[in-house]
Amino acid sequence: MKRTPVTTDKAPAAIGPYSQAIATDTLLFTSGAIPIDPATGTIAAGSIEDHAHQAFRNLAGIAEAAGTRLDKAVKVTVFLTDIAQFQRVNAVYAHYFTEPYPARSAVQVAALPLGAAIEVEAIIAL
Repeated sequence: MKRTPVTTDKAPAAIGPYSQAIATDTLLFTSGAIPIDPATGTIAAGSIEDHAHQAFRNLAGIAEAAGTRLDKAVKVTVFLTDIAQFQRVNAVYAHYFTEPYPARSAVQVAALPLGAAIEVEAIIAL
């Protein structure tokens, strides 16, 4: 199986020993996207909706660099530090995905890198 790393400046650079994404012959596997603004390298202040939009924009930038788009996602995982924010994030999610919606999991975690409140990863058809 071919494994090709995908990188773009439309999403934050990896902050550790991993790729932004790996493309195979038919699928793109993204690393988790947190709400870092790629222009500043920081997480801006704002609401969970603001953070969700930035995380999804980062994910969309990675998908675009691989020659695909979010509406071709087959599986999405959303990590939240507060599951009570799920409905607010779900409203943002609906702006980035269309029917048939990808399979999805949403889980609460104790903490995320750099103190982020949300992280999103996806498997996307190429």
